[in-house]
Amino acid sequence: MGTDKTTLEQLRIDRSSATERRSRSWVLVAVLILLLIGGGAAWWFNRPKTVAVRTVAVQETFPGDQRTLLNASGYVTARRVATVSSKVSGKVVEVLVEEGMKVEAGQILARLDSSNAEKSLQLAEAQWESARKALDETKANLEQAEREFRRTTQLAADKIASQADLDRTEAEAKSLRARLAKQTADVSVAEREVAVWKQQLDDTIIRAPFAGIVTSKNAQPGEMISPMSAGGGFTRTGICTVVDMSSLEIEVDVSESYINRVEPGQPVEATLDSYPEWKIPAKVIAIIPTADRQKATVKVRVAFEKLDPRVLPDMGVKVAFQSAGQSGIEAAATKRKIVIPKAALRQRDGKDVVWIVRNGRVERQVVALGAAAGDEVTIAAGLNGGDRIVLEGPPDLAEDTRVTETKR
Repeated sequence: MGTDKTTLEQLRIDRSSATERRSRSWVLVAVLILLLIGGGAAWWFNRPKTVAVRTVAVQETFPGDQRTLLNASGYVTARRVATVSSKVSGKVVEVLVEEGMKVEAGQILARLDSSNAEKSLQLAEAQWESARKALDETKANLEQAEREFRRTTQLAADKIASQADLDRTEAEAKSLRARLAKQTADVSVAEREVAVWKQQLDDTIIRAPFAGIVTSKNAQPGEMISPMSAGGGFTRTGICTVVDMSSLEIEVDVSESYINRVEPGQPVEATLDSYPEWKIPAKVIAIIPTADRQKATVKVRVAFEKLDPRVLPDMGVKVAFQSAGQSGIEAAATKRKIVIPKAALRQRDGKDVVWIVRNGRVERQVVALGAAAGDEVTIAAGLNGGDRIVLEGPPDLAEDTRVTETKR
């Protein structure tokens, strides 16, 4: 018995040891979770901060290629701009455009009340149908009269019918021919009347005359609109204003004392007041052959070499009329020139460097300096036109720091 009891004791499961192992496992899991949370918190509080910097775009020029002959100022204008109205007076029931919307040629912009035109069109179509049925009736009667006339003519030749019968059938046939001609004309008139009312109905739909951008919305549903200006203040003369953005150009008033320095096709460098760093290539389209007596100026039209969405109508712009550029071997030998503000230069390890912003991070770039003039310095190597460099930023700016730009 003693031996059996000892054997049973050995086979019994030690539950206290299993409970202790489970407790140790939970403790390890809890410690691991706390370590992960602590590590995440440490990374969050020590993560790289985004630094605000002020940047400027690197401008690339070609000195010796052109020189400025004359400076002037003007405005961006559109050659194709229209305040779209209707051909007929009516009440606006629907306006389908908003400011800033792009529209295509022929796109419906608004609708006027068309109930009167629809009723008149229905009446005209009914009259047209009635005229056509009357014409069919007359055709049938004319065929019968002509058969009767032919029979009477044969009977008269055989001395069976009298001359009076022949004259009567002949007159009846001629009368029906005349009625047929009149009713044919009536059908044509009724058809044209239907076309007129269809046009009247179509005129209640206002469409875009050309593709462009809606710059202003001038009418609302419920208002009256008329193609002619009315005496009161309750009638609109237009639905909206559409501007063809592909027709943008510059109009400049040049003093008549210097107009001899301008000629068609002359290169121009334009600078928008909104983007003073952006130099836009352009050229002279035409010199308007008349002068303003009061201002002593001559209007000059200037075209952009390439349009950009940033160019908007009525923007202020300054233009520099350039001399004709070099050509041939001289133009090929012209070297580029990159000038940046001195404030963008930094010293690192005895080298001149600048910070370039790419994809929201800064990169250090070693540059070779050229001649300096005033607050600017020429870059001989290390930068390209269009690069954005840091003009102002913290002194401890480091490589690969995330930054947000404030553009100059």
